[in-house]
Amino acid sequence: MRTGRPLLAAAALAVATTTAAYVFGPGESPAASEKKTTVAAPPAAACKADARYPKRELRGVWIATTQNIDWPSKAGQSADRQKADYVKILDSAAKRNMNAVFVQVRPASDALYKSSLEPWSQYLTGTAGKDPGWDPLPFLIDEAHKRGMEFHAWFNPYRASYGDSTAALPANHPARQHPDWTVKYGGRLYYNPGLPAVREHVTKVITDVVDRYDVDGVHFDDYFYPYPVAGAKFDDTAAFRKYGKGDKLADWRRGNVNKLVAQVDEAVHAAKEHVKFGISPFGIWRNKAQDPTGSSTSGMSAYDSIYADARAWIKAGTVDYVLPQLYWPRGHKLADYTTLTRWWSNEVKGSDVQLYIGQGLYRVGAKDDKAWLKPGELAAQVGVNRASKQVDGAVYFSAKNLVANPLGSVDRLVKTYYSRPALLPVKDSLGGSAPAAPAGAKAEGTKLSWKASEGARGYAVYQVPKSGKDCHTTDARNLVAVVSGPSYTVKSAGTYLVTSLDRLHHESKAVKVKAG
Repeated sequence: MRTGRPLLAAAALAVATTTAAYVFGPGESPAASEKKTTVAAPPAAACKADARYPKRELRGVWIATTQNIDWPSKAGQSADRQKADYVKILDSAAKRNMNAVFVQVRPASDALYKSSLEPWSQYLTGTAGKDPGWDPLPFLIDEAHKRGMEFHAWFNPYRASYGDSTAALPANHPARQHPDWTVKYGGRLYYNPGLPAVREHVTKVITDVVDRYDVDGVHFDDYFYPYPVAGAKFDDTAAFRKYGKGDKLADWRRGNVNKLVAQVDEAVHAAKEHVKFGISPFGIWRNKAQDPTGSSTSGMSAYDSIYADARAWIKAGTVDYVLPQLYWPRGHKLADYTTLTRWWSNEVKGSDVQLYIGQGLYRVGAKDDKAWLKPGELAAQVGVNRASKQVDGAVYFSAKNLVANPLGSVDRLVKTYYSRPALLPVKDSLGGSAPAAPAGAKAEGTKLSWKASEGARGYAVYQVPKSGKDCHTTDARNLVAVVSGPSYTVKSAGTYLVTSLDRLHHESKAVKVKAG
């Protein structure tokens, strides 16, 4: 949950003539013979990608369900209204060439899906534990997949309740059944990260979702041990005495989080190899004042304040990606955006961990910082991302702000950087392989169609420029669409290329088809 994040950030600172289709490699000239002949592709070096149009880039948006921030827009609405509101969000994201959604399915040990382990979320019906009469998760996933988007299921691991009374919870709530798992802190109820039983339960909940639903990723946000509350103590003394084994309290707490991260990582990939597991930590790991290898910043330290050691996860390879929340503008005195982007880029360098950046879209227009009153600040931050080879994309908080387009900032972002679609970055350790190239490609007017390829989750459609001299699939400058099914209606006549994509976006060779 990111309620209150503005305060934290400020303080811490995309007549028919049908010809036979044929397969050719990414470097082959479209002016080659129309026959199915084998043409040697030029060396890869001959195809230089245009950095303005990266072929692979994750572009995501967080959809927060807690306190009805993004979806459902209001508790107690009909299923049809909830569906329509969700489709509106996805259509807005698709219009902006986004290719991933991060949907909060477990805000506080509750479920926005049918679960035997935790009660229905109050954000669906208005009443915790009340059956909404439908299981939203298959719909949420299917609608994302229809639009060629990855679906990451977002879990909050340790929040048990927004209140601190176990008696007020539904009878089947784990915190009510196991009050010894909980710690009251700052008027809320948290699971104790130091208890093995808590780690087992959280892992079981996540594995259950991965097993039963076609999710593409499992996602944690920045909440681990709770953010500090003045005058409050997180009382985990008994667990520390039992399990601390001579460690310092802070080291033990970080170790508990690291254990959960490793346990979830192992469980997710054991269930389904292709499912990604990643975390969006608070943007500052440590400041140089606490650690000479930290960032040149002066904000709150995730390592010291909430016991989240993202460096440890990266080094251990227990996450597939990190997505630090860099919700400060360029030039911020305490936490400069550019400084932090470079720091995180250096952290993942040489590792197998992908780096995405969490963008503070919700901050655009905020009057407490003049930088956010500039319509181009958000786009400029993506420019900083693009300057780093390590940054593989960005995710925006949050969906309602994407739809609202404050100060026209989203339109500016799309015009400058997202004018073309993009494939997802590939991570080889997750398995997968390129499907067969599409077969039977043909055109009827401007409608292209082909036979579905086995193992394909989607297809990329490129337009061959009239010059015919470019390497058409090297980057996204000629990419017109990424679609989920075996057809696409193009906007104009011409020559097109179609490739098959598996669910991880490994790409096949291209097939050529002419549309009249």
